[in-house]
Order: sequence, then C-alpha cells, then structure tokens
Amino acid sequence: MNKNQIKGRSNEVKGKVKEVAGKVTGDKELEYKGKVEKQGGKVEASYGDLKRDIKKSAE
Repeated sequence: MNKNQIKGRSNEVKGKVKEVAGKVTGDKELEYKGKVEKQGGKVEASYGDLKRDIKKSAE
C-alpha cells in the first residue's frame, strides 16, 4: 500500500465516524462533514490504487 491508499482509507474511516456521530447526536453539519470526508478518502484511496496499478504495469 502506498501513502495515498493509507491516507485515503483512514479518511474514509474518520469520515464514517463523524457521519455516525452526527446522526446519533442529530448534528446535521457534523453528519455532512463526515460524508464529505468519507468521499474525499475514497477519491484519495482510488488515486493510490491507480498509482499502484500504473507502477505494476510499468514493471
């Protein structure tokens, strides 16, 4: 795993935690921020996956 994959996946988890916390407490803003962070994490992890695939195909 490269650093983009790790960072992306950790942001997905942090975002999910915020999203659930927002739902539990009724805080719509926290829930929204969690969803945004989770999606950003998915994008970064996908970028890391793409980098890995390109590196493997170049070998």
